[in-house]
Amino acid sequence: MSQEIEIGLGKKGRLGYALDDVAIVPSRRTRDPEDVSTSWQIDAYEFDVPVIGAPMDSVTSPATAIAMGKMGALGVLDLEGLWTRYEDPTPLLDEIAGLPADQATERIQQIYAEPVKPELITQRLHEIRAAGVTVAGALSPQRTQQFYSTVVDAGVDLFVIRGTVVSAEHVSSGQEPLNLKKFIYDLDVPVIVGGASNYTAALHLMRTGAAGVLVGFGGGAVSATRQTIGVQA
Repeated sequence: MSQEIEIGLGKKGRLGYALDDVAIVPSRRTRDPEDVSTSWQIDAYEFDVPVIGAPMDSVTSPATAIAMGKMGALGVLDLEGLWTRYEDPTPLLDEIAGLPADQATERIQQIYAEPVKPELITQRLHEIRAAGVTVAGALSPQRTQQFYSTVVDAGVDLFVIRGTVVSAEHVSSGQEPLNLKKFIYDLDVPVIVGGASNYTAALHLMRTGAAGVLVGFGGGAVSATRQTIGVQA
């Protein structure tokens, strides 16, 4: 089956799949559930459950990251979210959840105008560390250089660099882009980076020395990637 589709005027696009399109097909051999392990490992860290909590305010709070860690999964805190902008963002999160659609965008922009505070990054990561679970936090490529030393000094175990689309060779005429390969080489903490949607982009990210690569984006009620770049994969 061809993985390319015609999109007109001699142009082709690659076929992508969402999780709903993928099924596990039984083979000729079956196995007792007791004999199956879902555990996985990244760098020196082992987990019983193959689930990573998305670094989004709507998904992962410090308490959620702790709960996921205790259940054998990995919770990743968004270090540019409300938990690092406000001492107690709970009332604001409750407000956002109750906003009507015609007011949501403007109010969310106002709430997120508060700057990220390095001391709150440290505080949140220390809260997760105190619970005895693996500590993971995420920054966008644009803010990695600004805050990475704070994150590392706070004792993060897994450093996640996550953007709408992340490549190993970002080009910008307005500012010096993050050199992923050099950054990862110089860092003593394992790095997970993404997202990527195709083989070439993922392979280039692997060659930077990243401990893990996030592949796939788009789809889902909370993802704006498909609307932003017109791709679902």
